[in-house]
Amino acid sequence: MFVSGFTIVRNAIKYDYPVVESICSILPLCDEVIVLVGESSDDTLGLIQSIGSEKIKIHHSIWDDSLREGGKVLAVETDKAFKLVDPNSDWCIYIQADELINDAYYMEIKLAMERHLDNSSIEGLLFAYQHFFGNFNYLADSRSYYRNEIRIIKNLPDIHSYRDAQGFRRNNRKLKVKKCGGEIYHYGWVRHPEVMKEKIKDFHQLWHNDEWIASQESLINEFNYDEIEALIPFTKNHPICMQERVKNKNWDFKPKIDLSKRSLKKKFLYWLEKKTGYRVGEYKNYTLI
Repeated sequence: MFVSGFTIVRNAIKYDYPVVESICSILPLCDEVIVLVGESSDDTLGLIQSIGSEKIKIHHSIWDDSLREGGKVLAVETDKAFKLVDPNSDWCIYIQADELINDAYYMEIKLAMERHLDNSSIEGLLFAYQHFFGNFNYLADSRSYYRNEIRIIKNLPDIHSYRDAQGFRRNNRKLKVKKCGGEIYHYGWVRHPEVMKEKIKDFHQLWHNDEWIASQESLINEFNYDEIEALIPFTKNHPICMQERVKNKNWDFKPKIDLSKRSLKKKFLYWLEKKTGYRVGEYKNYTLI
């Protein structure tokens, strides 16, 4: 069984992406890792080179920033990276620059890949998600954060990245997947607040035109971590390759949650989910087999 990893990254230093840790979290599972480095205003290329693994294969790309609607450029770049994997790969692990695979589940993930390797009805493997918010001690506990997503796919030519590269489709239909037993830790909302402001501006440039961004400038400049419906404490261990970054955190965060601002409908749906585990109206970008 040959496993390829692939990811895209641009301006990782400027926006404080934990991309080194992200890549290191998939290296033990992969025979090669394709890193497609977009043209950057910082030394992202040098950062990737500093990892020093022979498994890593660096390629270069120039993002088409005119593809702004719905984050399409992210899917385009992800597809470019996917096409660069070894054609003999059986499975391909996709990781975003602010995601890590929890190393506690490596064995389960490997076994899942082996178990479904020759099953043509299974096209991908599904991960559970934990979304950190504010700092490394809290998890977002809101219906607006997705609970599962595909991060391992079969090396099939008609699979493609979907919309803003959150997941994948095959010939524009949802992939048929099994759960792999692993977890993705998503650190996209864990940065110094000043860096987060800049990151949000950059993110919106992948989605909206200049006029919209200008109209939202005050909102972006006033960003703070208070705007979250609910948080829960994180009581487990971070992945080994993330622990140094966690130790070096250089900002404070004290959550201020005001549940009185939540509508009665949201309160009921939140209660129902906690009681039953069922999320009403949950968006699922996959078909679970």
